[in-house]
Amino acid sequence: MNSDNDLQIAGDILEVPHLLQPPREHPSTVAEFVGLARSIAADRSQWEHLVRYDATSRWYHRLRTGPGYEVWLLSWVPGQGSGRHDHGGSSGVLTVLDGALTEHTERGTRALSAGAQRVFAPGYVHDVVNDSLEPAVSLHVYYPGLTEMPMRAARCAVAEAV
Repeated sequence: MNSDNDLQIAGDILEVPHLLQPPREHPSTVAEFVGLARSIAADRSQWEHLVRYDATSRWYHRLRTGPGYEVWLLSWVPGQGSGRHDHGGSSGVLTVLDGALTEHTERGTRALSAGAQRVFAPGYVHDVVNDSLEPAVSLHVYYPGLTEMPMRAARCAVAEAV
């Protein structure tokens, strides 16, 4: 029979320091990269003062690097988009920090509000755009670091309907 008392009988692993693994200086798994993105998102003092908005092109700033990964901060004014692209051999985590973005993929369209995260593997093709009337800010973690971002031709709506 399971009950709340089972935890007391087994003990609390957090009270046994020698069983805890030390925190890693740098992430190395998908879960750890997601955690890194969430941690940066939660601490606005790490990124908010750096954000700039540019009406002529998307603004971006490399926030951090580590062994085999990069963290980028991007801003999006209304109407700005990435164009349809992939990330070469890099996997990634996209986190919306402020505002809202829309992601278009072959599977459909997804609205991403502040706090939303998307994890993707190499070769993942998407187009991200700020369809709202307010600016947006996003955080992107790439591993390995981003070395290419091949643009893809826009899909023809007529061809998709056939």
